[in-house]
Amino acid sequence: MNFDFSDDQKQLRDQARKFLTEKCPPKAVRLVLDGKAPYDKELWKGLAEMGFLGVAIPEEFGGAGAGHLELCVIAEEMGRANAPVPFSSTVYLAAEALLIAGSDAQKKKWLPAIASGDAIGTLALFEGKGNPSPKNVKLTAANGVLNGVKKPVADGAIADFAVVAARTGSSGRDSDISLFLLDLKAGGIEVKSLTNLDPTRGQAEITFKDAKAEPLGAAGEGWSILTQVLDRAAVLCAFEQVGGSDRALEMGRDYALDRIAFGRQIGSFQAVKHMLADMYVSATLARSNSYYGAWALSSNAAELPEAAAAARISATQAFQHCAKNNIQVHGGMGFTWEFDCHMYYRRANAMALGLGSLSYWEDQLIDRMRKKNAA
Repeated sequence: MNFDFSDDQKQLRDQARKFLTEKCPPKAVRLVLDGKAPYDKELWKGLAEMGFLGVAIPEEFGGAGAGHLELCVIAEEMGRANAPVPFSSTVYLAAEALLIAGSDAQKKKWLPAIASGDAIGTLALFEGKGNPSPKNVKLTAANGVLNGVKKPVADGAIADFAVVAARTGSSGRDSDISLFLLDLKAGGIEVKSLTNLDPTRGQAEITFKDAKAEPLGAAGEGWSILTQVLDRAAVLCAFEQVGGSDRALEMGRDYALDRIAFGRQIGSFQAVKHMLADMYVSATLARSNSYYGAWALSSNAAELPEAAAAARISATQAFQHCAKNNIQVHGGMGFTWEFDCHMYYRRANAMALGLGSLSYWEDQLIDRMRKKNAA
């Protein structure tokens, strides 16, 4: 049994790495981090031209129709490059929600626009502090309009449309939540950018005041759909985190081989060796779990809920660990703005909260395994 990617998928990875190495060096990331542009528009356009934005979107809706394994390959390279574009919010969340629950008309309107780079999408779920939960959804939907506030919304200040979780019932059950799709350029919507840890991945507060919206999926099925979307996004984000982990490890290794102290490479010191070895172990464990998640996602296996949670947990831990230890290996220089270490540290900690906290996914994994064992 072959647990690796196919030759074609490896070729796609090489193509993506070459493109991102050329178009998204650390200097390009810094232009967004230090400047006023919310994302790299030229890179976004290039990703569309390469077909990366629509790699998992069916051909009938303007995509490449390749599949989720190919998207996992692209996600890993996006993480390595620390790409300052709204890739995760648009491709992992908005597009997946449309693929799962969108009507034919909704898919025809938005999926080709995503694949071509003409539309940026997002998922508006959170309403302040707290993890994903039906009880935390307060924004209401009635008579085709939405009222309430969502924050933080990933890339909400630059998004063209949003999938919004809203309360449509008061029974206290998951069926009280429904999903809605709306154009963020329409009336009744106020958007405010928020200050966050990683400015290359913006966050926003969106206020809805009688904002017109159309249902996405059946009424009362919102939480069921969201669970599927979050599981898919967890696997895809895990690959992005694995890519970031590997790059942070490489940065630490290269510095340890180049830096001379007391007449020898610092990589020859036992403490540094142990630090790099620990980084390698955590990154390798995350890759193993992510591969399992990729198989479950691509085959729509019954194990996807557990596999997604395991991938999310191990990849989050690995990226935070590798990004932190990369700074430690660099010593005092690692804490400076001039070195690139902090960019991966920012991304690691921002991604750790994007789909819910680490403890949330740990609880999800335990609950899902208990239910599976009970069955």
